[in-house]
Amino acid sequence: MAIADQPLAISDAARVTGLSAHTLRYYERAGLMMEVGRAESSHRRYTDADLGWIELITKLRATGMPIRKVREYADLVRAGTGNESERFALLQDHRDEVQAHLEETRRNLEAIDRKIAVYRGAGGC
Repeated sequence: MAIADQPLAISDAARVTGLSAHTLRYYERAGLMMEVGRAESSHRRYTDADLGWIELITKLRATGMPIRKVREYADLVRAGTGNESERFALLQDHRDEVQAHLEETRRNLEAIDRKIAVYRGAGGC
């Protein structure tokens, strides 16, 4: 997602990420973000690394990872090296949950497709 030659103001980061400034501030307060830099005016300045992190946590949230788990992952990353196996396990567990959800969704879609086929066969379309 590297797009910024210079750090972005929160309004620009919101535009780039598709999130609201309110959501970006919330993510920071909730402990989901790495340390976001500040200008001398104390306004937030988002780097490419920040935007990449936002993209990751947005995807984790979009796939159903609870905020407490995203925070746990962020805490592990902030702690630095030495806990990679814990990070791996957390992400692997989430991946397994997402995969199970996808499989359930696939089965549900098949049921819908079967019902649509019934209506097509009955001349209802």
